[in-house]
This record gives sequence, C-alpha cells and structure tokens, in this order.
Amino acid sequence: MAIEVFNRYESKYLMDSKAFYVLYNRLLEYMELDEYNKNDKFYSISNIYFDTEHDSLIRNSLAKPKYREKLRIRAYGIPAKDAKVYLELKKKVFGLVNKRRTALKLNEAFEFVRTGTEPELREYMNKQVIHEIQYFLQRYDLQPKVYLAYDRIAMFCKNNRDLRITFDTNIRSRRDDLRLENGDHGEQLLDRGQWLMEVKAEKTIPMWLSRMLSEHQMYRTSFSKYGNEYKKMLMNNKLEKERIFL
Repeated sequence: MAIEVFNRYESKYLMDSKAFYVLYNRLLEYMELDEYNKNDKFYSISNIYFDTEHDSLIRNSLAKPKYREKLRIRAYGIPAKDAKVYLELKKKVFGLVNKRRTALKLNEAFEFVRTGTEPELREYMNKQVIHEIQYFLQRYDLQPKVYLAYDRIAMFCKNNRDLRITFDTNIRSRRDDLRLENGDHGEQLLDRGQWLMEVKAEKTIPMWLSRMLSEHQMYRTSFSKYGNEYKKMLMNNKLEKERIFL
C-alpha cells in the first residue's frame, strides 16, 4: 500500500546538468533508485493545484508564515478519466512538512473539491484524510488554478528508507486546459538543463550527505514550484500590460 501520511523536513537545491550528473553518481554509492526509475530514466508527475479566486493560498505561502497549506490532485503520468490519482493536503509548520493524501478516481477528486461533499467511501480511500480535506474545503472556496508537471528521478538511502532524494527537471506549467487527462504540455518554468534537487528526511541528514553537499558547494535555496509559477505569471501579466500601454 502506498504511504498516505508523511512528516519530514525538506531541503531544496538548484543545479545545472553538469552538477546533477556528478552528484547523482556520487549518491549511488549510498542510495538506490526508486522502483519506477529502474527500467526508465524518469517517471513523470502531474498536478493540479487549487486556490481561491484571488490566490490567497499561494500568496500566503509566498509570505513565508510559520504555517502554510495547499491542496492538489497528483497523478503519475497522464491518467485516464477513470484512473486512480491522489488528492493531497500539504501543510508546512515551522519547517516540518506534513502531507496527507488519499487515493480517489480522477472524476471523484475533481467533484469532491468542486462540491465539498465527501465521496461515497471506497476501499481504496483513506477515510480520515477524506474528513480532513472536507474540513479544509469548508474553509476555502477553491477552484483549479494551475497545472504543473515534471520528470523525476527518485532515490532512497540503502540503510535508511526515511531518507529520500528527488531530482526534478523539465518542469512545465499551464493555466488553461486544467485537466490531468488532457496531456502534460506546458511552458517551461526553469531554464533548459536546470534541475531541482529535494532532500527529504524525517530527522537530520547523515554526515556523509552533509559532507558531500558541502564538497560540491550545494547550498539550500527556497523554491516552490507553484510559488515560482505564480510569480512568473504575475511578471508576464505586468509585461503584457506595459506592452499594451506602449
């Protein structure tokens, strides 16, 4: 059964392709690839993020308060209309990331968010998470706002499965055609050849990893895919208004 509740700390690092390949090969001494990466180089993840009419969730998140939260539908690859996906409630409290998710069929997930009414309970659903998301939906009037997809390589520590490292590239987004089943096309969020590495651990990272990151001059950065997409959208809107008035 897929893990449906996560509590962990996350550190993020941006790098180019040269740094990625060097670090990736070093990490293989201590880590092993996720089962979905062993046959294919990448696996793709696609998401629909929900927000209020005036984007209050992402604006609050960008202000970096002690507590922030977001809701998304996540699929692996391009799902069929009746495929199972995950509806995820993600919170960050004093740096600790808490993610709670439940499996739903794609149309069930969209309908749940649209109406705020809990779906009829099925064996593949997490009842407690359904209740928590329903309470969240009572507090916010949400609508689909942005599609985000990326290609991922994931690794687990051989001696500690709680330590996970992911590399995401080809991050793409769109603000129209907000259905997961309609393909994974979109505009690039990062420059070509850039990678986002995330180190995810329940506690502190091991000494060997700390030394490796220092040796390769990897420094933590603050990077939210949805947050950076939102800032890019605002900048594009500003440039478009300036072009119109010229």
